[in-house]
Amino acid sequence: MARERPVRTRLHTEEHTHEGVSVRDIILGVSDGLTVPFALAAGLSGAVQSNFIVFLAGVAEMLAGGIAMGLGGYLSEKSHAEIYRKEHEREHYEIERVPEQEKREVRDIWKARGYRGEELEQLVEAVIKDRQRWVDFMMREELGLVEPAVGAALKTSLTIGLSYVAGALVPLFPFVLPIAVHQALLLSTATTLTTLLLVGIFKSRYTGGTWWRNGLETMFIGAAAAGAAYVLVRLLAHGG
Repeated sequence: MARERPVRTRLHTEEHTHEGVSVRDIILGVSDGLTVPFALAAGLSGAVQSNFIVFLAGVAEMLAGGIAMGLGGYLSEKSHAEIYRKEHEREHYEIERVPEQEKREVRDIWKARGYRGEELEQLVEAVIKDRQRWVDFMMREELGLVEPAVGAALKTSLTIGLSYVAGALVPLFPFVLPIAVHQALLLSTATTLTTLLLVGIFKSRYTGGTWWRNGLETMFIGAAAAGAAYVLVRLLAHGG
């Protein structure tokens, strides 16, 4: 039984890590896509009387923001992959040059989890008898690093970028309707706040906590960010 524990722990950790990253990317992209274009549209709606102009400005921001967010996610994942590669090489080197020190570190990790005596030694031996398993164990348990999935940088880039665009369409679509600018703004506000609430509820499925509290928190934070951006846009429009 003792030898099975680290295997189950490893598989469980990796599965939830990759899933959590995808959810994080979607929430990040959608939340930013909701708030920034909405703030821009809201600010411009007080300066111009044309829905078409507001919509075009919003689309321009949506495309630029989606590309910027996607590139940011790509560079972040590439940096993570580079850090993982360097640390992986360092662990190989240390296990080769100072194996006894690394073995003590493995023992300390298991001791911190409450293992003692013969069971402890069995766990240590199970880790160090295979060099690759040893390195992977140290990367995961000592450094807290999980190997990036193949194509993770591109996946993250597309996920964040497309999520941003999807989020941006929510506050912008009222400005293509045949209604007055102020009516479009009211509809945009309602749909944006509602979607932020739903995003927070969706997030609670993965982060835990009370669904309504997560929903309201996400909505209020998004509203505050949009309000701050709205004030800046109005100040710039008024100054121009």
